[in-house]
Amino acid sequence: MENQSAKCSAPAVALAFLGGAIAGAVAGILLAPKSGEETRRELKGYARKTEEDVIEKAKEARAALDETIERGKHYLAEKKADVEAAVKAGREAMKERMEKCCS
Repeated sequence: MENQSAKCSAPAVALAFLGGAIAGAVAGILLAPKSGEETRRELKGYARKTEEDVIEKAKEARAALDETIERGKHYLAEKKADVEAAVKAGREAMKERMEKCCS
């Protein structure tokens, strides 16, 4: 058989990991030797912890996004200044040539 290097995207890997985690959690719940009340209590705790983790990750992602946006704004401002300076220099050079040529 041919050797093929399989490349998986990060979202695909994350989705596969999440699916495996959910399948493992369901199997654990179904096969656990605990009472229904204990299982429900643990599920609530797990859900609460997961919710807190998701909220924390969302805050981190938002902060990273805000930082990236600010860097982008700064970069665009620098490039805008560069372009304005180049246009101004071009106009002045053209003006000088026109004066030299036509005088």
